[in-house]
Amino acid sequence: MSGADTPEPFEGPEDREGPDDGHTGGPGDGTGAAGRDPGPVPRIPLPRSSIEDTGEPLPDPPPPAPVVPLVLEHRVLKSLLGAWALAACSAEESAAVEEHLGDCGPCAEEALRLRDAVGLLHPEESLDLDPGLRTRVLESCLGRRPPRIPVPEWAVPYDAETARLDALLQDIGDSEWHAPVRLRWFEENGPVTRKTTVAGVIAHLLAVDGLVGLALGLDDPLGPDAKGPHDPSHRTEAYWRASYFPPTRAVRGPWRDQSHELIRTVSFAGGGSGRLPVPYGTVAIPGPGTGPGPAGSDGVQRIELPLRDSMVDRAFECWIHAGDIADAVDYPYAPPAPRHLHRMIDLAARMLPGTLADRRRTGLAAPSRGLVAAGAPGRSLRLEIEGLGGGEWFIPLDSPGASASAEHEVAHVALDGVEFCRLAAGHVSPEEAAAGQDGDREAIRDVLFAAASLSRM
Repeated sequence: MSGADTPEPFEGPEDREGPDDGHTGGPGDGTGAAGRDPGPVPRIPLPRSSIEDTGEPLPDPPPPAPVVPLVLEHRVLKSLLGAWALAACSAEESAAVEEHLGDCGPCAEEALRLRDAVGLLHPEESLDLDPGLRTRVLESCLGRRPPRIPVPEWAVPYDAETARLDALLQDIGDSEWHAPVRLRWFEENGPVTRKTTVAGVIAHLLAVDGLVGLALGLDDPLGPDAKGPHDPSHRTEAYWRASYFPPTRAVRGPWRDQSHELIRTVSFAGGGSGRLPVPYGTVAIPGPGTGPGPAGSDGVQRIELPLRDSMVDRAFECWIHAGDIADAVDYPYAPPAPRHLHRMIDLAARMLPGTLADRRRTGLAAPSRGLVAAGAPGRSLRLEIEGLGGGEWFIPLDSPGASASAEHEVAHVALDGVEFCRLAAGHVSPEEAAAGQDGDREAIRDVLFAAASLSRM
């Protein structure tokens, strides 16, 4: 580039020459009091300090611009009433409509009706959280980062149901802990009830869950000196008697701590611990036992469940009694998640043959129509459970160890999944439970009564 193409340098104020007045030095010539040159004056002015830092009062904000209503004809304003009710008008249109409503009675009545109609377009929504929200959040989290110590699949229903019940207990007031609750179950051929309170139900769950804790080596909630038979009803009565006063909301803490400890323990123990036997007490039998638990020579049958089934059983009872509490305090309560409900139904279906055999030994069911060796095919009832969590199960009728199949089906019963669980909990009578029946009526009656006999306090 040539010198002629070079642009002229910017000439600032400090580059301009002023008149030579003969004065040298001093503040006016940039040398400072001590004769030091402070440098060139900045070309960009420094930022101004905020008025908030000066201590002076802030200026008043400018007044908002007034909304001037539009001048519209009556027919136009009437056509805008629907949009006004939906809050879809502009500010000017809304001002014009509202000014018109003060002068026009028919339009004011129409606007009131439209506003009421808009309220019907938005149905009321419950403020309660979706019961499945916790499960979905946990699944999403665990999908991104699997747990280092996962909860066994057979313990997940118990974890979910105790969490749901604890959320219900958190929402109820102090007085509602003393609301009356009637526990219901089925014995022999009739219903049985026991009156208690909401706090008494939680004490019952605490005492019976302690059976699982004892099998896992945890402390007994009844105390180290607890004696007597280890069956659910005796443990519950012992816990109630040991209380100087009726249970209060203070029982929630020990119950919640025990449920958390059970989940932690089975998680650290791993899935292989599911075979650990959990005793549920004994029952007198008139002859050699063939039920689900081992029979002794002393005329009693010891009731046991493996830990994997016992945890599902405790989840089932937690849900059932949570429903009892919800009914007592007038609170809605939904069934378990479908996959958890399926585990509960499957456990009840697997226990039906042994319960049916127990009822037959005591004369409460029709005698067997023929001895069937273990594993041999025999008469079967098809139990069809409809709805979410349902499926089909074939129940052997003549021997718990017989092989049930569709080829030897003599009866068919269809039930809704929740209704079947209510039957197994003793909350529905066998006569009212079946939605559909076909085949051998005697076999159907025996199986339905056996399902109700699964219930206990």
